[in-house]
Amino acid sequence: MDKTSDEPPTSAVLLDNCHFSQVVFNNVEKFYVPGGDVTCQYTLTQNMVPRGKDWVGIFRVGWKTTREYYTFMWAPLPSDTNSGTGAQHQIQFKAYYLPKDDEYYQFCYVDQDGVVRGASVPFQFRAETEDDILVVTTQGEVEELELQNKNLHEENEELKASCASLQQQNINLQEELKKTQELQNNVESLRSNIEKLELELNSLRKENKHLKEQDDCRGAELHQLKEQIQNVSSDKDRLASRLRAALEHMDQLQSQVLNYEKEVENLSRVNHDKTEQLESLKEENRRLRVSRTQENPRDENDALLRRLPRAGEGSSSSSVPQAPGPAPEGVLLFGNPYCAAGANLGAGAANVASLRRCPMCSKVFPEDTGTSQYEAHVQSHLLQCPHCSQTFDKSNKQVFDDHLLCHGLE
Repeated sequence: MDKTSDEPPTSAVLLDNCHFSQVVFNNVEKFYVPGGDVTCQYTLTQNMVPRGKDWVGIFRVGWKTTREYYTFMWAPLPSDTNSGTGAQHQIQFKAYYLPKDDEYYQFCYVDQDGVVRGASVPFQFRAETEDDILVVTTQGEVEELELQNKNLHEENEELKASCASLQQQNINLQEELKKTQELQNNVESLRSNIEKLELELNSLRKENKHLKEQDDCRGAELHQLKEQIQNVSSDKDRLASRLRAALEHMDQLQSQVLNYEKEVENLSRVNHDKTEQLESLKEENRRLRVSRTQENPRDENDALLRRLPRAGEGSSSSSVPQAPGPAPEGVLLFGNPYCAAGANLGAGAANVASLRRCPMCSKVFPEDTGTSQYEAHVQSHLLQCPHCSQTFDKSNKQVFDDHLLCHGLE
């Protein structure tokens, strides 16, 4: 088909023949010889206005919708619309795109809306036959033809007689040939049976040989399987011994974990006690700072120094290692913030400023330093537990990590 351009506009709606007379096809032959180009001639009536997407298609007789075209060509648009009405137009279909069967076809003019505007009479694509030729002869030719016909009739009678004799001979020969063919068929049947038996025998021999080879292979596979079973058994025994050792080691680890949990619990309890002592000392320190402006600082420091030895004796029995501090008399987890003041109380009132010494880094703050600034500095040396709000020295991070581990085991 002619597919050099895009598909023509068609419609899937069943059409009637109310508009088929708007385009008239002229000089349509009853048949066209295959292998040659076909020229289609048509005339547009005054009711037909050609448009750019009109096309002429070849349809097989019996079509229902315009989508059933076999091939098509675009209808040429006249240069002058007025002159196009009533004028004859033509389109040439190439032989390559024409049907190759002898069915009946017809030309149809389809506008760009997919509506048929005209249809031709049916025609065929077939070769010319003698029935389609009109022969004109003279009287002499007729007499000559009659004489030839008479001679041919006589010859025909003689041929019939010889044909009858030949037919009888043919019948006899056919009977003999039939017998010969029967014998030949029997021989062929016996030969085919012999060949089948030989093929079956060869097949059985090959199958027997193959079964022997399979038997040898399976014997070797059986031996390999036995060796694999022995290896698996030895591996199983070895793995079983390793499993028992692993279970014993796991029991030891579980007992160690229990001991570690108990030890961590004891350490957590001791850390809690130390933290409470620190909080108590912080509170007492705050009260001392408040009352220092109203009372004699020396009397307050003497009283604090008298309490510190008792606090050190009460906590010295603990097995937890002491936190680093600036003075040896302190036993608190974070050191005694008043140890420097207690050591210098004999020096007089001029050393009262030592109460502002950091217990972690021994930094000395002036007397006019605010309490919040001093506490913020001390807090920068501490780590606070996110679970229980306990504080730990940053220099002893291992204790802080053990404390967090205790919360993870709870």
